[in-house]
Amino acid sequence: MQEFTYKQIEDDTYCVMRYKGDEPAVTVPDVHWGQSVTVIYDDLFRGHEEIVSVTLPDSVTDMGELVFDGCKSLKSIKLPSSLRNLWGHTFARSGFEEIILPDGVVSIPPFAFKDCKSLRRVVCGNGLKKIHAWAFGGCDQLTEVVYGPDVSVSPDAFKKKPENI
Repeated sequence: MQEFTYKQIEDDTYCVMRYKGDEPAVTVPDVHWGQSVTVIYDDLFRGHEEIVSVTLPDSVTDMGELVFDGCKSLKSIKLPSSLRNLWGHTFARSGFEEIILPDGVVSIPPFAFKDCKSLRRVVCGNGLKKIHAWAFGGCDQLTEVVYGPDVSVSPDAFKKKPENI
């Protein structure tokens, strides 16, 4: 069973607000009431340890905070080429080993991949401009991040945030 709850947003597209389900493979629909789904809201799959793979529609441009937080069994995510914005902690504590970010993503925010203990490789698209502090903090197995020569990388991008800050 896969059940989604939607909210219409300002541009008359839809945001996926809630997910209810127990299947290992999840596919988010690309339209609701005839309009595109463009936003994946905060906490959508948070704590769903049964999820192994997620496919997002090509219409999605934004992904909220903590979307995949705690999805420890997650091994595969198909990100849409239309994706532009990641919010903080989007993939925190997820179980995948590799991820490919599409060309439209211009920034990897703080804590985007926080404590992804199995993450080994990240391939960034050509549009990436900035990797923020603590983006990969706690990614103990991370050995390769592929990005272009003009990307600004915070000196703290691969560090955990100090407790006193």
